[in-house]
Amino acid sequence: MINKIIVGLLLFTSFSVAQLIGPKAVIQQNIHDFGDVKQGESVTTIFMISNSGGDILEIKDVRATCGCTAAKPDKNKLEPGESTKLEVTFNSKGRRGHQQKQVKVKTNDPDNQELILTIKCNVVIPEQTKSKTEGPKIYFENSQHNFGKVKEGQVYEHTFRFTNTGASTLNIKDVKSSCGCAVASVSSKELKPGESATLKVELDTAKRKGKMSRSITVMSNDPNDPNKILTLFADIEG
Repeated sequence: MINKIIVGLLLFTSFSVAQLIGPKAVIQQNIHDFGDVKQGESVTTIFMISNSGGDILEIKDVRATCGCTAAKPDKNKLEPGESTKLEVTFNSKGRRGHQQKQVKVKTNDPDNQELILTIKCNVVIPEQTKSKTEGPKIYFENSQHNFGKVKEGQVYEHTFRFTNTGASTLNIKDVKSSCGCAVASVSSKELKPGESATLKVELDTAKRKGKMSRSITVMSNDPNDPNKILTLFADIEG
């Protein structure tokens, strides 16, 4: 009887550990709205997919619900803590009015075997399109930063600099991180044309190891780039 109990406990423990170390697919934002798009234009956005589990995450298949939409990930296998970009392009040729398309991403995450991404836009004929050159425009000198080899347990900082190169006031609506280990803050949320500001990011490497990438999404009223994605890289040594 005691042997049966021990065997049962071992099997339960093994099952629990397997669950804990399995792959886990995480996506920071699963909807993107392009706003107004000129008929005939192709527009592209990037979704970030991360593996927050303890085993390799496999992206088995990526399919769009419409031939007007194409999607392709940079990588199909993600190590624990690793992320990849999934580029989605919508071709508005021959289309008009409100559009909503989906991209389905199949993974080996037992709890999230299918991720559903959604893109939206309003296709207008050229004469209906208002000039976006009169609006605000967010410009980052660099959209990526590699911390290189760093030590586990330390907090590292990097500052991104951005400018409003448009013709009207730029408003920063929100800043989101793909992980609680990366905290971001902006020096100013309202920039007049020509003004600059900074976005400081603190990366906490506590309890993390190996290569990792994290994303920061800056949401603004820039009509052409309302969700600007910044990417952080690090190689954490124990």
